[in-house]
Amino acid sequence: MLLASREGRRRVNVPMPSSPKPENRGPRPLSEILGDLFASRGYGRLQAVGELEGAWNRAVGEPDCRQTRLGGVRRGTLNVTVAHPGLLEDLATFRKPALLEALRKEAPGTPILDIRFRVGPIDPPARPKD
Repeated sequence: MLLASREGRRRVNVPMPSSPKPENRGPRPLSEILGDLFASRGYGRLQAVGELEGAWNRAVGEPDCRQTRLGGVRRGTLNVTVAHPGLLEDLATFRKPALLEALRKEAPGTPILDIRFRVGPIDPPARPKD
């Protein structure tokens, strides 16, 4: 391809745009586009976290779920902060196998291999403004 310059015409190699690959030609299904968007924005991860929190609350039960806070899952281990040592002992010693089974059943999107408990501060639920 020839391009004009101030000194006159000279030959310049300009790469030509390559044609799209056969699999990328034409319109894409909306489901594929939305799937790519959700993956890039992290919506799937948010849904998995919500699913895990719901499964945890159902497995632990109402009085105790307010005294625990879920942390992240790292290498298959769910980190849970517990309000006091008595509850930690109960969950870790007596209820851990049942909790693992319930989480695996109700939150299959997040693979949980183990639960690690620690004592720490639990943020109280936000109160509605008057």
